[in-house]
Amino acid sequence: MSLDQTAKKAVSQKTASRGFALSKHMNELSLFFAIAVLYVVFSSTAPGFMSFNNQVNILRDAATIGIAAWAVTLIIIAGEIDVSVGPMVAFISVELAFLLQWGVPTPAAFVLAIAFGALLGSISGILRAYFDVPSFVATLGMWSALRGIALFVTDALPVSIGRNDMLDALDRSVFGIPPAAIIMLVLFAIFAFVSRKTAFGRSVFAVGGNAHAAFLSGINVARIRVALFAIGGAMAAISGILLVSRLGSGNATAANGLEFDVIAAVVVGGTALSGGRGSMLGTLLGVLVITLIGNGLVLLGINPFFQQVVRGLIIVIAVLANIQAIKRSLSRNRG
Repeated sequence: MSLDQTAKKAVSQKTASRGFALSKHMNELSLFFAIAVLYVVFSSTAPGFMSFNNQVNILRDAATIGIAAWAVTLIIIAGEIDVSVGPMVAFISVELAFLLQWGVPTPAAFVLAIAFGALLGSISGILRAYFDVPSFVATLGMWSALRGIALFVTDALPVSIGRNDMLDALDRSVFGIPPAAIIMLVLFAIFAFVSRKTAFGRSVFAVGGNAHAAFLSGINVARIRVALFAIGGAMAAISGILLVSRLGSGNATAANGLEFDVIAAVVVGGTALSGGRGSMLGTLLGVLVITLIGNGLVLLGINPFFQQVVRGLIIVIAVLANIQAIKRSLSRNRG
């Protein structure tokens, strides 16, 4: 082979690798573009969309979805699903409010709420890992049980907590940024690191890609599944704590439909429902897309019932795009 041909081959290989790298991040690039379009559209059509207070509200709403979405991203990458997020957040908010009413010190109440959330989440994980109950069924049962218990013990009424300096501080902006958004971004950095740079993160991808092969390679699949759902419960508990700080009470009817926003954000972010593929950056952008759409529709005065239609369409379109991306990836690998 001549020097000219060698150089041409090297250049073509470099170009191909660049094209492949670009295609891997096409979803994130398209989401960046979608966010820019949403800002342009809503800033010109929705009154007050670009106001400072509304941008702060967007960050708060994004945190409510995002904190739970980090854990759900790992759960879906592992080939599972969690539909109990909304009732879990509401239930923990009620539990925290009762703990504070009973005089439990606030820091201890926070720790107990997060631990209880992890315990409840691990129940779904145990049902999936050791009793082969599909995760959809296990978390759907948890969804119904938690919602029912929370409504029963509160008579569907808010549980007041009175004045609490620590909870008030969690809802007080720092240099214009809500603490909830700061917590969301810190947790995002932790989950992004864990998912890509640790043995646990690699195990999650392996389980989602092929659970049987992961088991044969020495990965404790059952333990990974239980851990994932426990982490999901803990993240829902943190969202519940932030919800109490925002509302000033525990509320069994709060976070209604949150699970759909979380799943929509994860799927829009490019995580494959079949498992084995996804990224935290994609989920972060998906969270922003879902939050912006919800905020813009409210400011435009769109009927709340129609907003649910829009969310449903977003999920279906995202799943279709996901399926097409998987097919393209498979055909490229065969090529």
